[in-house]
Amino acid sequence: MTAAYGPVTQWLAAMPKAELHLHIDGSLRAPRLLSLAQKHGVTLPYASVEDVEAAYEFDDLQSFLDLYYLGASVLRDEEDFYLLMQDYLEVCRRQHIIHCEIMVEPQTYLPQGVALGTVLQGFSRAITEAMHWGQSVKLILSFLRHLPESDCLAMLEAADPYREHFCAIGLASAERDFPPANFQTLYREAAARGYALTAHAGEEGPAAFIRDALDLLGVSRIDHGVRVVEDPALREELAVTRVPLTVCPLSNVRLCVYGNMREHRILELLQDGLCVTVNSDDPAYFGGDLLENFAALENDLAMDRSQALALVRNGFEAAFLSETERADCIAALDRYLAEHPL
Repeated sequence: MTAAYGPVTQWLAAMPKAELHLHIDGSLRAPRLLSLAQKHGVTLPYASVEDVEAAYEFDDLQSFLDLYYLGASVLRDEEDFYLLMQDYLEVCRRQHIIHCEIMVEPQTYLPQGVALGTVLQGFSRAITEAMHWGQSVKLILSFLRHLPESDCLAMLEAADPYREHFCAIGLASAERDFPPANFQTLYREAAARGYALTAHAGEEGPAAFIRDALDLLGVSRIDHGVRVVEDPALREELAVTRVPLTVCPLSNVRLCVYGNMREHRILELLQDGLCVTVNSDDPAYFGGDLLENFAALENDLAMDRSQALALVRNGFEAAFLSETERADCIAALDRYLAEHPL
């Protein structure tokens, strides 16, 4: 057990959990990054793991994205994507994340000429192996909002032959200058194809972007959403509707949404009845996987067992699962609680 884990995090360490906000490229650890760069002859401005990790001090979202896209440029062939997915699913296994929903952003790989089929062949091999230990995995086709909507529509169409691989679409990358209103056609087309809909909103951008994602894009889940605190009426509405917010505490601090973890409002939103969940976002860059995010809430916000359990239950409530799949996850949680009661 990691020494940094307090008693609450130790209690939930082996508890069945869900993670719903994870960018697979953001799970690329420094050793893997350097080894793949060497494999493909990609020149990076880092000579060691320590050099890479020293670059993880970000001023804002864009400073992170610059490093993120540089890191993703080392991913070139099926084996690379297999190893990337395998590494993250092994984290799920260790941290008892029994269900995960992973954002895949194929537009990130286009500058290197990597086809979506290559990406999915590697991912599918790792996912199939993880299913042997009971891992549940769903993929989200995530679009880069700093690119024109026409580019996103072209990628949506290119993904049609691979539709069965994806449960939903999402919208990521730089938020502030690229509002939800720019992507209404994309979301109409995705809804017509039967995708569930989510989008990043209210992280770098204002609370109004959360409202627009709901009203203009028709999303049923918001990624991040922490700026809902700026709009009391919207906050009350989300408490009633239970539209989930996939919150990423360590990410919010690393990207300067909050000055420090003690300023974070997630437990306040939980208390008010919003369906907030805990996730790691880009764990290789932000200082921890799912359990480390829970540990930060315990250490800095005095999260107790009842709050931790509510956050875990919200994860299963918010997931893009069938009712049968959801019931199976909750049954696993209840079995754990029978042996490790609140």
